[in-house]
Amino acid sequence: MDRFELRRLDYSLTEDHIAVRDAYKQFFTSHCGIETVRAAEESGFDKSLWERLCAMGATSMALPESVGGDGATLVDLVLVAEEIGRALAPVPWIDHVCAARLLSRLGAVDPELVSGRQLVALDPQHGDASGARLVPTGSIADAIIIRDGDDVVRLTFDTRPPTVDNIGRLPMAWIDPAAADTRTVVAGGDAALAEYQRALDEWRLLTAAALVGMVEQTMTIAAEFAKTRYTLGVPIGTLQAISHPLANMAITVASGRNLAYRAAWFLDNEPDERPELADCAFVFMAEEAAKAATMAVHIQGGLGVSAEAAATAYLVRARGWPLAGGDPGAGACRIAELVAVRETAARETAAPETADTTAG
Repeated sequence: MDRFELRRLDYSLTEDHIAVRDAYKQFFTSHCGIETVRAAEESGFDKSLWERLCAMGATSMALPESVGGDGATLVDLVLVAEEIGRALAPVPWIDHVCAARLLSRLGAVDPELVSGRQLVALDPQHGDASGARLVPTGSIADAIIIRDGDDVVRLTFDTRPPTVDNIGRLPMAWIDPAAADTRTVVAGGDAALAEYQRALDEWRLLTAAALVGMVEQTMTIAAEFAKTRYTLGVPIGTLQAISHPLANMAITVASGRNLAYRAAWFLDNEPDERPELADCAFVFMAEEAAKAATMAVHIQGGLGVSAEAAATAYLVRARGWPLAGGDPGAGACRIAELVAVRETAARETAAPETADTTAG
């Protein structure tokens, strides 16, 4: 069995992967407590945290060595995204790295983007739509990458649009391409649109990974509460109405994590083999994260629904972050289309072979 065949079945982490995961877990534990998250809710962005994250190499790691990056794999990026979700970090890392990676593939990235000194945003939900659209990092980005017909376009604004209040506490803004002060066509044609679609796949994959981290931390919050809260002389965690949902959260974490690793590996190594996996991870976690966060609030009762509770912060983001990419149901439709095309092609290929065997 060659290494590619093995990696189709085994998604365990290497020592290097574990080192990356642990480093970013420690970083966010040290620099992004719930107080930091709350303080950044109005703007959706903590500039100091972003600068610390960039200094750690989180933006440069995502880009190829040919443009001054560190050439990390998508599995590495999934590990970072998971820690961002676990901490609810108010930084636009996912949007920035997906847009910067797109620009690098199109030959239009510059050192300011590699280092993170300038922020670039991506429209993750409007494929070829026209007119104004809500962009997750639109209120803080120095440049915004959108698809406009058959072109990939870079927009800049002399005055940044105001933040739109939203349930995910993201720095969202309405972006109207017609109102941009500078509009530059980065690339056009089928090849450029294919690269844009890959950027959307990467955005959904990394968002799914962030939701995995979010669910795991939500589970931890709920489990710690269930171990210390008593009813009839026993911890409430011993009751089936509590323990079974907590077990379901653990299953969601394991399933979503493995699916994200699998999708990342295929997207890096065999992108045409299983193109639906990124959407699978996104659709699965978009649904399960909201359910898990809701259950965590229920386990904590009145405390969980209070504005100050950490569980509430996780609930609103579990519901809001996936919606920044549009309706997850559209991803489910795309999964069906991709699988249908592959299965139809497989049947058409098998039919002549069957006919030849029968004739023989």
